[in-house]
Amino acid sequence: TGNWHLVLSVTFFIYAAHGCPNKCLCYTASKTADCKNRGFTEIPAHLPPEIQILQLQNNRIWRINQNSFTGTPLLKILDLSNNSISSLAPGAFQKLRYLQVLNLTRNVIHYIENKTFSFLPHLKELDLSSNSIIRLPENFGNSTGNITLLSVKHNKLQKMERVLLESLPNLKVVIFKDNPWQCNCNVFGLKLWLESFLYRGGISDGIICSTPGIRKGKDLLKVPYELFGMCPLRTAHVHLPIVHHQHQHHHHTFEHRSSPKYAHHNDYGEYVRSNCEPKPKPRPVSLRHAIATVVITGVICGIVCLMMLAAAVYGCAYAAITAKYHREHLSSVKHHGTPEEKEPFGSSLA
Repeated sequence: TGNWHLVLSVTFFIYAAHGCPNKCLCYTASKTADCKNRGFTEIPAHLPPEIQILQLQNNRIWRINQNSFTGTPLLKILDLSNNSISSLAPGAFQKLRYLQVLNLTRNVIHYIENKTFSFLPHLKELDLSSNSIIRLPENFGNSTGNITLLSVKHNKLQKMERVLLESLPNLKVVIFKDNPWQCNCNVFGLKLWLESFLYRGGISDGIICSTPGIRKGKDLLKVPYELFGMCPLRTAHVHLPIVHHQHQHHHHTFEHRSSPKYAHHNDYGEYVRSNCEPKPKPRPVSLRHAIATVVITGVICGIVCLMMLAAAVYGCAYAAITAKYHREHLSSVKHHGTPEEKEPFGSSLA
């Protein structure tokens, strides 16, 4: 019996490994090719065309050609984590129309070019964590709008284009942590997008500022809008109405409230002028001063109205008393004297 099981095991192993590249293990039932920890320097050739899961983590792969995945069009999960990939050719994954999960963590990628992930209509999870990325494009590529999870943690990003995030309408989770985010004018659009994203129920770990020094360690969402008051018009105001209805209180704070704590801070002011090329503009009128003016004006108007009311009441009372006096006087004349006994008013004066 033991020999029979051994024969079956060897037969199954040979069947499972049939058609696999050297050093890889292929499993027909799970449609998986296990090529991890094999020392590959490029994507192995002659992979079974029916596989849906390809494990290539923990190798030394340093490049991906445009035809690397031509023979595996049905891939759904591709794990390339912990390799030596430094760049990605545009369209390197374009043959993988059914790909749902792409793991590129722990590589040495510096740049992601426009349309790198084009033609991946089913892609849902894109993990770019733990690389050396200093720049992300304005667009990941055509047909990438179904991404629901994006992670860019542990990179060297100082800013991120708002238009890139807006091109991912189905995004549900985004991870930003451990990047040297520069909280100046360039991040204003990202702040507005993040507020709107969280308002719609999105999940994020937030953005922690690294520079300038006075903002280091602060949550971007808690940076007052006044600090962006000197940003160019194209940055500070063009996008603001987009979240007006969702964050109207923030909009009013930015437009009307001034903060002496930051309005005259030379260090930050010089930083903004040198990095954002601001346009000189007057500071917004203080909302507190406007409210005080309205209150004082209302009090004065109230006092004037009370004085006018008192004068009117006094006049009416005086007129009533005078009329009563005249009626009593005329009545006395009729009962106690005759016209002959009384001298005319004009005669008495004479």
